Parts: sequence; structure tokens; C-alpha cells
Amino acid sequence: MHGNGASTDVVISGLGFLLPGATGKDEAWRVLAAGDSQVRTLPDELRGGPGAAGRCRAGARVTGFDHRRHLPDLPDNHAKRYSRDILMVLAAVEQACADAGVRPGDVDPDRLAVIGSCSRGPIEWWSQTCAGRVPDPRYPPIDVEEAIFASLPGTPAALSAIRLGARGMVTTLSNACVGGHQAIGLGAELLRAGSGDVVVAVGYEAPFVPEMLRLYSSPTSRVLSRAEGDPRTTIKPYDRRRDGFAFGEGAVALVLETAGHARRRGRDPYARVGAVTSLSEAGHATRMDLSGRTTAAMIARTLAASGLRPEALGYLCGHGTATRYNDLAESRAMPQVFGDRVSAWPPLGSIKPIFGHLLGGSGVLNCAATALMLHHQCLAPTANCVEVDPECDHDHVQEGARPTGLRHAMSLSFAIGSQSSAMTLEAA
Repeated sequence: MHGNGASTDVVISGLGFLLPGATGKDEAWRVLAAGDSQVRTLPDELRGGPGAAGRCRAGARVTGFDHRRHLPDLPDNHAKRYSRDILMVLAAVEQACADAGVRPGDVDPDRLAVIGSCSRGPIEWWSQTCAGRVPDPRYPPIDVEEAIFASLPGTPAALSAIRLGARGMVTTLSNACVGGHQAIGLGAELLRAGSGDVVVAVGYEAPFVPEMLRLYSSPTSRVLSRAEGDPRTTIKPYDRRRDGFAFGEGAVALVLETAGHARRRGRDPYARVGAVTSLSEAGHATRMDLSGRTTAAMIARTLAASGLRPEALGYLCGHGTATRYNDLAESRAMPQVFGDRVSAWPPLGSIKPIFGHLLGGSGVLNCAATALMLHHQCLAPTANCVEVDPECDHDHVQEGARPTGLRHAMSLSFAIGSQSSAMTLEAA
């Protein structure tokens, strides 16, 4: 990462959000800064019926979404063939490009790319089509005979590229929760190599189908919270009462370009993108290294690649899933990177209590949220972290939004399959 505004620096110049309770960057920041959880009780139909005892009862869903508000020029005969996840991605990409001032024709189409990240692809369409029923008649599945787009995992990025006129690289990564960081990292590499001028990175997920809730609630992989009471308090990262996460859905898009390209267009970026590290722990397939050594080594490696000393880091936006393995691995890494004096550690927080876990979209959301914190010079709180686990007893921004002089921050992601990733961001 360069602090001199070098032309090869990669910056985030546009943001788009289509999330539960938050459409657009202003609503997304308002909700994040307020610690206002959008997790709500799920309808019985999504959980598999009234008899689905023991399954997660809460999630953060996008409701009231009408693509015509966001995509008024999309012909009806096209929209009727596009599933809900496709339309949400198109809307988020449209927002991000408008925010960055990127319009079709403004960028050399051969130097404009779109890279997506989604862990499960069009699982909502497949589930509803195979079951022959839908939980909400307002969003019926596309008929099989017209579902060539709705059935493909790469369609949201491909259709976004067609709308933008992008003729550069267009691809979709599917690598669980680290795919979002990898999409941004791949985009940054293209730009630094001079292979493009603008890259749109978009992460998305629509996981609310009975099969997913059953899978993630099963005795062998149970990571979804079964907490009763107020659904907004379901996800409790780093808290001794935690019992897992809840799904979220939606789409988040970032516009990436070199600092020189943004400057020539007269755009003020939100943040600079630093180093992105993506690695395999090559260990337990579903559990992180609980010693914290692997996570610590990854953080240190990412800081070194960014040209930063540990004490320069002012905040870590953790993966923060409110599962024991995640919370302990992140917390146990802290002394190995930052030393034994807890008061010298940077805050480690989580935004998952707000919008839920977006799986393949979570890394892009983490980075977008961190970019907003750098832009506003304010740390979003870790909602529901009240009774801190003694093994996680360090700064989690529990008191609410915290004004700060933040220069450097990091986003962390961890995934099933022994995958880990980290990414640094710098205030612009």
C-alpha cells in the first residue's frame, strides 16, 4: 500500500448496497453506525414448516425489494427471466457505478471488468423449483423453460457486465466466505498490472431456503444460533453467551480503479486498497487453527506486504461469526501480532450482528463497511457484544459508534475448507 497517491494505487471510488433494511451507502452507514440489527424472525415456510424444531429461527432478509425502483430501464420481458438474486446484484452494481460516476461509455469497455463472489449461486431458484412451492408469492421462481439465466451462478456478474458494456474479465468466484476478498484482490491485481481501468467487485448471497437452514443447523455442522427472544440480539460476537450466527442476504458492490484514473476523473475515493492475502491453512476442514498462530501469521504477512508495522493498524473488521472457533482464533492471534499489552491492541469488531452472515458476499461487505468507517472516521460498534468472553477480553467497540483518527484498517475472512484471508485498507 502506498501513501503517496501513486498512480498504481488502487482505490474504492464507488459503493452500492442492497441489504436488509439498507439500500444505498447512506442507509448502510446509518444502520452500521447505530448498531441497528436487521435480523428478524423467519417465517415458518422458510424454516421448513412449524415442526422444524431446533433450527435457526432468525435471519436478515431483504424485504420489499422492487427492482423497478433501481432498474427503471430494464425491460419487463428481461426482468421476468431474472431471479431475485440477479436483480439485487444488478441494483447494487448500478448504485456503485452511479456513486463512482462510471456510466456506460465513460470507460474503455475493453478495460472494464466485473468480478463476483457467491458461495451458493442460485440456490433459491433451485430449491423453490425442485420443491414446487415458494414462501412468498410475490417472488415466484422463473419457469424452467425460461430459466437459463436464473439457473447459472455466473449470471449476475455477466448480466451486470452487459448492462455496463464491460468487455474485460467477467467471472464469478465461489470459495465460501473468502471469495469476496479474493474477488477484490483479483480486481486490484488486474488494475496494478495495467490490464484494466475499472473493476466492479460484487458479493452476494440469497441463502434463505429450508435446505440451507437444515444443513447449517445439523448436529455435525451446527453454527446457526438457536437463541430465543428478540431476534435482533441473535448474533453475539466475542460474547460469552454466543451460540452462532444467522444468515443474511443481499448484494454489495465496489468500484475499484487506480488512484491516477480516479484523479483524472475528478473522483474522491473512500479508501485505498492495500495488500490482500488469501491462503489455505491446510488443516481441519471446518475448524480454524485455534492456537491463533495461523491467523497471526496471516495478519503479519498482510501488514508486511502493505508496508505497515503492527502498531499502525487502527482497527480490524473481524469475520466475527459468534462461533467459538472463530472468536477464539481471532482473539488468540492478537497477542502474537500486537504483543502482550492488551491496551495497545487495535479494536477488533464485527458487523455480522447487523446484516447477518452473507457467506460469499461477506468479504465484500466487510471491506465496504470498513471503507465507510475510514471515510467517516468513525468505528461502527460490535452490536450485542455485552458480556465479553474472558478469552476475548479486549476492545470490541461496545459503547456505540466511536469517532476516531483512523488511518489503516484490516478486514478478515475465514471459510469452510481451511481457507483464510486478510486485506488492508487505508484512509483516502
